[in-house]
Amino acid sequence: MKNLIFIICFTICFTLMSQATRWQVGSSQIYTVPSQVSTLVQDGDTVDIDSGTYASDVCNWQANNLLLRGIGGYATLESNGFSWGDKAIWVIQGNNTKVEWIEFTECTSTSQNGAGIRQEGLNLTVRYCYFHHNEDGILAGEFHPSTILIEFCEFAYNGFGTGYSHNVYIGNIDTLTFRYNYSHHSYIGHELKSRAYFNYILYNRISNEATGNASREIDLPNGGTSIILGNVIQQGPNSQNSNLIGFGLEGLSNLVPHELYVVNNTFINERPTGVFVDVRNGMNLLKVYNNIFAGPGTLLTGTSTITDTAGNEVYSTIGWAEFVDNINFDYHLLSSSSAINSGVNIGNTSNGFSLLPAEEYLHPVGSTVRINQANIDAGAYEYQNVSEINDVEYQVEMHSAFEKNTLTIHSTKKMKSICLTDVLGKIIIRQNLNATDFSKYLPSLKNEIYFLKIDLWESGKHILLKMLNQED
Repeated sequence: MKNLIFIICFTICFTLMSQATRWQVGSSQIYTVPSQVSTLVQDGDTVDIDSGTYASDVCNWQANNLLLRGIGGYATLESNGFSWGDKAIWVIQGNNTKVEWIEFTECTSTSQNGAGIRQEGLNLTVRYCYFHHNEDGILAGEFHPSTILIEFCEFAYNGFGTGYSHNVYIGNIDTLTFRYNYSHHSYIGHELKSRAYFNYILYNRISNEATGNASREIDLPNGGTSIILGNVIQQGPNSQNSNLIGFGLEGLSNLVPHELYVVNNTFINERPTGVFVDVRNGMNLLKVYNNIFAGPGTLLTGTSTITDTAGNEVYSTIGWAEFVDNINFDYHLLSSSSAINSGVNIGNTSNGFSLLPAEEYLHPVGSTVRINQANIDAGAYEYQNVSEINDVEYQVEMHSAFEKNTLTIHSTKKMKSICLTDVLGKIIIRQNLNATDFSKYLPSLKNEIYFLKIDLWESGKHILLKMLNQED
């Protein structure tokens, strides 16, 4: 009996001619704190920071294409209330920066918005980081054209307490992708606030739990186009705002269609009243599909030119949803839950993003593959009772030759179809088969994460492979 879920690492090889420098920071290194190298780095450099605590060290980064990462665990930047430029522990002014395995804590400023990271450049990737007990976790201003990716991160207890600072606060950039994160216990502020034109909020746990006093779980005050897919969104009894999601409530000012897709999320409201989804009147399109809404409150307030809802399960009492252990925030479904098989296939967004959930949030920061059945379940988790396929063997190869990417699959059983997508659900290739072998040249691919689904000629059974890039 073989496990059907495999993580396959592959490398798409590119020849990179570079003179980039790798800097080492740590108590036993020449440079003992990050600020000592922040003014020395050049475009394309890497800064490796040994795990440990770096007290009261703050700085800014101006070079482009930097990789700043902790080595051997978190590099903890314990600012003790200090901030660079009265803004943040790290003020990032260069473009295309990547930050990994850094812990940011205890930042303050005279403006009451001292952040772990203040983003002032174009394009930022933050992964495997921990932001806690700052006045803001990440604070990003308005810059164009700019994309921010935040994944596998935890945000906790950030906020000054006035309601104007938050766990995450993103300004009017072009695109935010926020996935596989755990954002909780923001102090009075929102767990996630974004003014981005496009928001992809995917497979997170966003909650304030039994003791938190945050405001909204998700606030998208200027509208835009937003996909909220596969999240666990929980509002505790002490929340400062009874609305779980707000959309366009400060005005529909973003310069893109005002479309909100709320699909396959599990919402839990522990306040005696509330609104699960609160939208500004006059938005273009609202689709609310396949969600679980558990607890008291109003499902929706506000109007849209087009409103489409289907496949949702609404429970006025949380216990009626029949979760595995809602007291301890485990919202997987029991076999008796009416949410099983109650969903419908929604298809894609107007810009082609697939709304079929491919993953599930895995606590505390992570994801796992979601194996959808013929009839999809409502909520963030698919109830699993799937028999495994015996003696399925296969080999997948993916490589680059003369800048042409080749995908090759060998299987001991006939394949019915294959589908390769990127992390945003864009289909790279989809093809029906009746064979045990497949090989094809693909378009030029980036060194990123892709998903390969293989359907076999056995009803209701398939293999889903998550293929990772070399960095991950």
